[in-house]
Amino acid sequence: MSSRTLIRNFCIIAHIDHGKSTLADRLLESAGAISQREMRDQVLDTMDLERERGITIKAQAVRLDYQGSDGLTYVLNLIDTPGHVDFSYEVSRSLAACEGALLLVDANQGVQAQTVANAYLAVEAGLEIIPVVNKIDLPSAEPERAAEELSRILGGDPADSIFISAKTGEGIDELTERIVEMVPPPAGDEELPLSALIFDSYYDIYRGVVCYVRVMEGTLSAGERVMFMATGEQRDAAEIGVLTPASVPVHTLGAGEVGYLITGAKEIDQVRVGDTVTSAYRPATQALAGYTDPRPMVFAGIFPTDGDDYPRLREALEKLRLNDASLQIAPEFSQALGFGFRCGFLGLLHMEIVRERLERENDLDLVTTSPSVAYRVTRPGGKPDEVRSPADFPAPGGEVLVEEPWIKALILVPPEFLGAVMEILTSRRGELGPINYLGTERVELTCRLPLAEVVFDFYDHLKSKTRGFASLDYEPDGYHSSDLVKVELLLNGSPVDAFSAVVHRQKAYGYGREMVTRLRKLIPRQLFDVPIQAAIGSRVISRETVRAKRKDVLAKCYGGDVTRKKKLLARQKEGKRRMKMVGSVEVPSEAFVAALQVRD
Repeated sequence: MSSRTLIRNFCIIAHIDHGKSTLADRLLESAGAISQREMRDQVLDTMDLERERGITIKAQAVRLDYQGSDGLTYVLNLIDTPGHVDFSYEVSRSLAACEGALLLVDANQGVQAQTVANAYLAVEAGLEIIPVVNKIDLPSAEPERAAEELSRILGGDPADSIFISAKTGEGIDELTERIVEMVPPPAGDEELPLSALIFDSYYDIYRGVVCYVRVMEGTLSAGERVMFMATGEQRDAAEIGVLTPASVPVHTLGAGEVGYLITGAKEIDQVRVGDTVTSAYRPATQALAGYTDPRPMVFAGIFPTDGDDYPRLREALEKLRLNDASLQIAPEFSQALGFGFRCGFLGLLHMEIVRERLERENDLDLVTTSPSVAYRVTRPGGKPDEVRSPADFPAPGGEVLVEEPWIKALILVPPEFLGAVMEILTSRRGELGPINYLGTERVELTCRLPLAEVVFDFYDHLKSKTRGFASLDYEPDGYHSSDLVKVELLLNGSPVDAFSAVVHRQKAYGYGREMVTRLRKLIPRQLFDVPIQAAIGSRVISRETVRAKRKDVLAKCYGGDVTRKKKLLARQKEGKRRMKMVGSVEVPSEAFVAALQVRD
């Protein structure tokens, strides 16, 4: 029997907090991959941020040796994936390295929006899907109802679902046997030229770029000369190995196997996720399909509070981009904040995680500007231009067509909260679509709404209005024309590009009023009056004034005629007038941070 027929490559996909990482812990434990002394919760969640927040951010691969009931030893390559919608690109990359998927559902919550989205992703990738109902040990669990909802999505029999408790270990042995039985062994011919897919990578300060690879054809051997097909770069395979979950070097990785490759490359731009690794002496004729480039949904500027940290920020972003292929970066200059980068993210959580990783892993102090989306602007007789920053948005007036991105959203919610959800959607310029009742406990609502209305606090409002029961998934739905304007903030008559924002005309006054009120409290008093104005073009829509400090010039003036006091006050007034003409407003960095926090 070929060793390849004993390999099973599979991943765990589910909605956020349905128990993926806990199930991975139990599979590691049952296969004896980790001792009781080394055992801890969320073994594969290695980042501090993942453990603090209780979410998976990065997909992780691990190899398990499992003794089957037929006496044969099987190699199980497990990939644990994130559940949050912002990290769906991690899930799509993991699916390309597998032949099977465990579709996990919480027995208490049932099918959620990301469950549906991930199921469709797995079906499109042609994977064998095993339905699994988790958390059956909970007193409020309804596993039969969850199994019925799963069968409605997958089109199978509710009896096909496996009931488990990842916390207690109940049903884990049955699940492992089902994986061996149902997930097909990987295809591939070890006699063909080497062809391996890089599905993830990260930067190690001592070993350089470490690539996670899935060998599709041929054999990868330690010490052989390999070539990265996208860049044409040639390197020696200094070390190859498998993750158990510790790194274990091996001599060869055959077709169908998953492992890591270290070539000693220190240059970050030489390795790309989705690239094909092949032999330098006997190369493959064609590169693997790889991945479609992710399309960022949210853009924001990231600037160092100390301008001298700009080179460190650039290096940190390049290293992080190696580990997070969905992050996009481009240099940017702001008059208020100096040199920085305009970054593209898949969502607000993604933006928050990137900023925290940059600050923690590189000891940086950063300012993040207000998030915005990419608008499309078409001038008369010209081609559409993509505008990612409010600073590049055209001034009002003229025949300019402005389009904004819309999304198609899928919301699952209990029927009693349907009215509250519809109220939120209509207040955010949403267009309601069909409503489907998935039994008596859950309603599926489809709608369309502008992405700009979602990126700030839509998810928080949705959760609070539905007491946490609603779940959301969305996908891009093209561009549509809209009445948008740029609201500029002026301090002492000078625009500050960091505070500018593109908003719908109906909401422009509210945004301007809120920002000038907030800035009046944040900007310290100067030696002259500082007007804070919100304006659309040349029209001021809101104003506040930071009153001047006033030195008591009459303190030493005692006795004498009143004209002496008037002369001193007139001289002070004249000095303030001249200072106002040449003076610049001091805005502390804390004011930028506070003013640019996500608005409610």
